[in-house]
Amino acid sequence: MGKDNLVCCEENCVHCTTIQNVQCRMPDEQVTLFASDFFKAFSDKTRLRILSALAIHELCVCDIAELLGMTQSAISHQLRFLKQARLVSNRKEGKTVYYKLSDTHIETILRQGFEHVQEPSTMP
Repeated sequence: MGKDNLVCCEENCVHCTTIQNVQCRMPDEQVTLFASDFFKAFSDKTRLRILSALAIHELCVCDIAELLGMTQSAISHQLRFLKQARLVSNRKEGKTVYYKLSDTHIETILRQGFEHVQEPSTMP
């Protein structure tokens, strides 16, 4: 049997105690809904590149656009998405708006995600 084949139980045997234990420890549906939206923000290559840049230094839209070779409009669109997902925050200094990661959790998630995909066992 290949490693990609699904392996199922040979008989239907529900472990009620285990299910109850897991069920009471799982996050509720509202939390999983918010988490789903949160993880969607990481599912786009451009947003990941923006987050990676902001993990290094706060930047304005002009800087990010130049760095990624994209239009300011395209970057603004992605930053709006990231801000709604609470992954980035901004501050205004004169006429310039600087963006940064919202908190250290975002940097940790990014770092661990990149470390994971570069592990020899997960490389294609």
